[in-house]
Amino acid sequence: MKRHYTSALSQAFGKLASKEHSPKVQKIINTTYVRMMRLDMSEFESPESYSTLNALFTRKFITMRHFSHDPKCMISPCDSLITECGTIHQNLALQIKGMSYSVDGVLGESIGAEAKKAVHNGVFVNFYLSPRDYHRYHAPIDMTVLSATHIPGKLYPVNIPSLKKQVDLFIENERVVLECLSNEGKRFFLILVGALNVGKMEVGFEPRIDTNTVLTPSHYTYADLQLKKGDDFGCFQMGSTIVMLCEPGMIDLGVAAGENVKFAQTIATITS
Repeated sequence: MKRHYTSALSQAFGKLASKEHSPKVQKIINTTYVRMMRLDMSEFESPESYSTLNALFTRKFITMRHFSHDPKCMISPCDSLITECGTIHQNLALQIKGMSYSVDGVLGESIGAEAKKAVHNGVFVNFYLSPRDYHRYHAPIDMTVLSATHIPGKLYPVNIPSLKKQVDLFIENERVVLECLSNEGKRFFLILVGALNVGKMEVGFEPRIDTNTVLTPSHYTYADLQLKKGDDFGCFQMGSTIVMLCEPGMIDLGVAAGENVKFAQTIATITS
């Protein structure tokens, strides 16, 4: 595929955000961003301690948040707004109310037909991370990662106005698809969707994935890759979206569209 103009814009922004200035200038940049975006920094280091704006974007907790260790509790993988959630109807999930997208399309060609079919008529959740949100993502349950697929694409914004006007936004945009199994053997997918100014989506366990750089798809499989609930496995380098697709009967969802959720918050109950 050819590089889209949104990718070039995002790369330029990424270079600016990764530039390290003098401590005095960097303090002004960081504190201005925190003030403009109204970031809650109570769980993090002070803004001036981050050497670049990107380091501020991808900040880690001083102390890990507490979450339920009950194996039946699924936690939110991130801080976000739930833009849509509910039942997948056959092969269709909602991008936003009144606009659907193909589950098979968003999963891409590297995922097998049977694996795709496993989540038909299941449950979906779209988590939107705004620029003011904590940008790291975590395992929502104890899980086995079967594969990771990088699908290059465009980097359109994924905010509410864009969701309402851009058809098949999640399919058009660059994404990383993680195929996973619960301890009960149920299949689910976590799809990291890139967006404008998200030059990179880091996947900690797979350094070969290089987003907004490589233009050809890649697919990696794993024999025994386990993540524990709460494990930090990467970050967006700006606000973006995570789509979760679950096999029918796997979870009872405990949240609704329009709710703001926090990483570590229980959002569903594992039913089987």
